[in-house]
Amino acid sequence: MTTLLDPTSERITQERRLSPRIPDLTQSAVALLDISKPRGDVFIGRIEELLAERGVSVRHYRKPTFTKPAPMDLRRQIAAECGAVIEALAD
Repeated sequence: MTTLLDPTSERITQERRLSPRIPDLTQSAVALLDISKPRGDVFIGRIEELLAERGVSVRHYRKPTFTKPAPMDLRRQIAAECGAVIEALAD
């Protein structure tokens, strides 16, 4: 089992399973979610380059603020349009 560290709380450790991996990322778009922290766009830009080299289609999304979870409408839009999400956490 892989260890996943959750930066939102260190008080209580929980075991979590990883989500199933998508066997072929070229079969659906990948969401690149910028959480609105400084330099997140730099990270996303590089990830987009790497995915493009592999023929993966991407769609860009941005949270209004990094201090709150993504709005439910944005989450639904991403789920409807994409098969995977990469979230940019940067400073």
